Amino acid sequence: MPTRTIRTFEATIPNQQQVQDDLDVLGWAASKLWNVGRYYAQGVWDETGEIPDDGELKRELKGHERYTDLHSQSSQRVLEELAEAFNGWFGKRRNGDSRARPPGYRKRGDSHPRSTVSFKAAGFKHDEQYQRVRLSKGRNLKEHRSDFVLCGYETRPDVDLTEWDIQQVRAVHKRGEWRLQFVCRTTIDPEPPGDQTAGVDLGISNIAAVSFGDETMLFPGGWLKESKHYYKRVEYECEGENGLSRRARNAKRTLKDRRKHFHHTLSKRIVVECVERGVGRLMVGDLGGIRSEDDGSGWDWGRHGNKMLHGWGFGLLTTMLEYKGEAAGIEVVVESERDTSKTCSVCGHKNGSQRVERGLYHCQQCGRTANADANGAENIRQTLLPNPAAFDRLDRDNGCLAQPVVCSFDATDGRFHPQERARCEP
Repeated sequence: MPTRTIRTFEATIPNQQQVQDDLDVLGWAASKLWNVGRYYAQGVWDETGEIPDDGELKRELKGHERYTDLHSQSSQRVLEELAEAFNGWFGKRRNGDSRARPPGYRKRGDSHPRSTVSFKAAGFKHDEQYQRVRLSKGRNLKEHRSDFVLCGYETRPDVDLTEWDIQQVRAVHKRGEWRLQFVCRTTIDPEPPGDQTAGVDLGISNIAAVSFGDETMLFPGGWLKESKHYYKRVEYECEGENGLSRRARNAKRTLKDRRKHFHHTLSKRIVVECVERGVGRLMVGDLGGIRSEDDGSGWDWGRHGNKMLHGWGFGLLTTMLEYKGEAAGIEVVVESERDTSKTCSVCGHKNGSQRVERGLYHCQQCGRTANADANGAENIRQTLLPNPAAFDRLDRDNGCLAQPVVCSFDATDGRFHPQERARCEP
């Protein structure tokens, strides 16, 4: 059945110097409108105890001078984002989070930071032939022969925007320059690569272990762990009395970008491996509730353990696997991984003491030895398979579970490369 999918593609602007001043003015205008809306919302909250929705903000501020600094749809989007931020804060407050703070004003001393400016369908015009996009200004900022900003753009080589229906264009200021984000939609109906099933076990030391039945792969998170250790240390060392310094903010942003790149690369590699092996269904272990949350839910792993878990993007990786799998015709199913680390994937015997070391699993029933994460991934894979007879499983060679393929991340080219390989013979 055809399904609609939405993607966001980021592009650089080659004519940065020609458009930077105009985009700066639009970014500052968006910040000023945000502050006007923030002031109005605070007044309503103080008077009534209620948060105005985006409809009320638009009605009340439509005649304000700052509203017409931007294209009407761009101004509407700023107020929609403000209402969403207030609703998020109010929801946390209602759930008992006393540390939640309402959205603040966008000011840095006496200046305004450059906010993201969104352009909906009526606010931009795409020239696919010359790879340019025309962004509309507001009435207050229009001058003779400059009613718009004409930006060139360059996307990744594998991105062809002509294949997509562009719904929105966002101008985003990142690391001292402007970039464009194209929010696109299309309808896809890919054929499944095959009828095989694979399982994915998510973890910390090994971010993902993937079992294909006759082969398993491990993806260690050493590079991500090293990056987190370094940039978190820089962030803490540069934190002053007045909050984060510029260097600390850069370190925090760099770590976020590295984590996102790592998970993008990893999820893409897993999907590619599945396509090559004819996998039509991908089972992913559900780690919901594993973290200790502020409301008391989830598991408490102690100060050090909780800190480690909150720094790992399990949900981000699962989301990436879902939409990339969908684009490849792979059904991604998120399934509980309860007891998968305690159960032997060969004979089915369950005992919590069988994980004798951090990465070693030894079954007391059948005597088989396996990598613990590979064993968990195989158990997850089997959740959608008919239960094989015990003697059938016992006859299988478990070499791929004991010695899985290890694919380490290479920062020089940003890819995963295999180190060794073992296969299970039926």
